[in-house]
Amino acid sequence: MLSNSTTPFTEILFDSRVGTTRWPYGSGVWSKKEWVLPEIDNDDIISAFEGNSNLFWAERFGKKFLGMNDLWVKHCGISHTGSFKDLGMTVLVSQVNRLRKMNRPLVGVGCASTGDTSAALSAYCAAANIPSIPIANGAFVLSIDTDFDGCMKLIRQITAELPIYLANSLNSLRLEGQKTAAIEILQQFDWEVPDWVIIPGGNLGNIYAFYKGFKMCEELGLVDKIPRLVCAQAQNANPLFQYYRSGWKEFKPVKANTTFASAIQIGDPVSIDRAVFALKNSNGIVEEATEEELMDAMALADSTGMFICPHTGVALSALMKLRRNGIISSTDRTVVVSTAHGLKFTKAKIDYHSGGIKGMDCRFANPPVSVKADFGLVMDELKNFLSRR
Repeated sequence: MLSNSTTPFTEILFDSRVGTTRWPYGSGVWSKKEWVLPEIDNDDIISAFEGNSNLFWAERFGKKFLGMNDLWVKHCGISHTGSFKDLGMTVLVSQVNRLRKMNRPLVGVGCASTGDTSAALSAYCAAANIPSIPIANGAFVLSIDTDFDGCMKLIRQITAELPIYLANSLNSLRLEGQKTAAIEILQQFDWEVPDWVIIPGGNLGNIYAFYKGFKMCEELGLVDKIPRLVCAQAQNANPLFQYYRSGWKEFKPVKANTTFASAIQIGDPVSIDRAVFALKNSNGIVEEATEEELMDAMALADSTGMFICPHTGVALSALMKLRRNGIISSTDRTVVVSTAHGLKFTKAKIDYHSGGIKGMDCRFANPPVSVKADFGLVMDELKNFLSRR
């Protein structure tokens, strides 16, 4: 619903840039430059034309396992370095590139990371010839004997002492890029608002970024409401879930245990306050998933044509619980945000389907069938398989 005369122009402008080769507007982020970082010169932008990711109609998964006809998966992991972190990193590194051209005292960019953030940072910094301190692409790497929360504490201390720019989601520039995924969802639905958006949460900048994108569209009159947000956490790293279950009484960091959803293995998220704000103002919910639940959900999703990461498994597991409890109805339009590409987690998939995960039943495993190189034996196995279909 449009509330002022400027919104049709905004829709036409943003929609006209989708898929263009005009620099830098072919990027899903920079196609919305006026809402992201309007003052930056186009020549200073560092982009790999990230964003514009597929909004996949998960028809078979929805109907088969949830009794839903309107389930969608926003594949943000189909991006330059294989995760949604590219959306924020293009903005942050572009601004650093701009500042260095202005001779500001910045020698490099650093981050704490379990993988995705550092991959995005190193790639974009390499494109800009900016020194970076994460994991690849010519970056200077420090392997430290602590977890993500310990690394986060150290990088904040270091950037306070050295002219190194902090690249974690504590930096608001990252959120400016990530919020564009919410705007893309609205564009892909012809500016109609889904009922629910479910997002995996670790450091929690992403849940706030999605809220910010949806809220901005509401305030500018492009839509007349925002969706209800769900933050899905792994049970092994669930401080937000525990805070939510306490009725928001007291936040207590936790010691994050190992989870297959490694990018959200965070016990003391830096964006906790912003995440709580987003959830409270969207009538949101927090749910969790055990390791077995998230791996089962990933296997079920893959069996219906997807190829998702464990973090998306966390979000799908949360959706399955909310459906069973009747909170999300069969007719609700629901979007699950997939944050990374499944190819980053092939070992976890192989271990699951080979039954190689200790203490896990792997109920939906699809192990290979060993057979000798004999035509008759191969035909027997194929006939046996096809008879069960």
